[in-house]
Amino acid sequence: MSFTIDRIDHVVLNCDDVNAVADWYVRVLGMRLEVFAGDRVALRFGDQKLNLRPTGAANWPTAAVDSPGSVDLCFITTALPDDVAAQLLAEGVTITDGPVPKTGALGPMTSYYCRDPEGNLVEIASYPRP
Repeated sequence: MSFTIDRIDHVVLNCDDVNAVADWYVRVLGMRLEVFAGDRVALRFGDQKLNLRPTGAANWPTAAVDSPGSVDLCFITTALPDDVAAQLLAEGVTITDGPVPKTGALGPMTSYYCRDPEGNLVEIASYPRP
C-alpha cells in the first residue's frame, strides 16, 4: 500500500436545524463554534471538528442518504464518568444508557449515551486513569 490513514480530521453531520445542533454541542459538550467558508458552521474540539451541513445544501457533497439523526458518535473525555453524568443531567439531557463498560480504540472504557437534538446517538466515554 502506498499510504495508510493516520486519523479522522472531521465528520459531517446532516442537520435539519444547524443552529439547534450547534447550540447543543456547545452548551452540553463544550465544543467551540466556528464559521468558515462564508456561512458554513463547524464545532471544534481538540484537533478535530464536526461540520454541520444543512439537509439539502447545494454544492456540498454528502453521503448517498442525506438524513439527519443517522450518525453514532463516540467522544472521549478525561472527566470521570460520574462527572459526565452530572454534566448531562445539569443540562437537562436524558441519559439513554450508562454507565456501561465498553471497548474503545485504546481498550476498556466507561460510556454514557444520549441523543443530540436531531437524534444522533452520542456516546461520551472515559478511559481509566493511569
